[in-house]
Amino acid sequence: MRTRWYLMSGAALLAGAVAGLLLSPAPTGAVSKEIIQLQRDVALLTQAQRELQRAVDEKHAVLKTLIEQSLDSMSRVNRSMTTVERSVQDVQANLGTRMDTMSSQNQALADNLEEVKVRVGKMTQEMSDLRGVLQSLDAKVAGGAPVPGAPAGPPADPPPPSANTLYSNALRDFTGGKYDLARQEFLDYLKYFPDTDVTSNAQFYLGEIHFAQREFRQAVNEYEKVLDNYPKSYKLADARLKKGMALLEMGQRASAQRELREVIRRHPGSEAERRARAKLREMNAAGPS
Repeated sequence: MRTRWYLMSGAALLAGAVAGLLLSPAPTGAVSKEIIQLQRDVALLTQAQRELQRAVDEKHAVLKTLIEQSLDSMSRVNRSMTTVERSVQDVQANLGTRMDTMSSQNQALADNLEEVKVRVGKMTQEMSDLRGVLQSLDAKVAGGAPVPGAPAGPPADPPPPSANTLYSNALRDFTGGKYDLARQEFLDYLKYFPDTDVTSNAQFYLGEIHFAQREFRQAVNEYEKVLDNYPKSYKLADARLKKGMALLEMGQRASAQRELREVIRRHPGSEAERRARAKLREMNAAGPS
């Protein structure tokens, strides 16, 4: 634009000079030569102005085309990003549901392994004590002495399984998907062994069975029993986490968020806290339902 202004100014100056020459007295031959030269200069300037204007118009057209192409490309990219974002959200939702199920199964297996390790030591001691008792009985029988306390009538009903056996069977049936059998075994454990290291675990797995069978109201009730009756249980974080997820499945979004935030507040650094944060992010990404 500045070049164009210069050309127009030059043309105006030449025109003024021509007019001045025409008005001022001068030899006729000299005036004619100067007029002819000025006319040529004006013609050149006019041609240069036209060429400059044409070049500017061409550049404007090219620039307009490039801008339109850029906007079109950005629009396509935005549409592609929206599609990808929706796909990622769908995958995250499906993955979250699968991870919840797998996490419950893995947690049960980990609990089983850890508890078996603890009980191996106890069972070893019990076997040693039982071996001593049997050796004492064998010695008395070999000597013909009656066994003290032997019943005179028909044999009594066998005692219930040991705590270790009953809990291990219940946990095995739970991980194997035999939910009805596992439920009865966990209930028996709570009945016969109400105050052991894993009593709260048995209560927790009653909630897990209802959750797996999509009986979410019952699951919430069982998880609440863990929170209310076993304040020192190491299943507290998991019970509160699964309570929040069950409430979410029931459509109680606000209550679910409150429970998940309690997991984060009460159990920092735990696996339950990590899962609670992930579930909250997933709920925020999905928006209000």
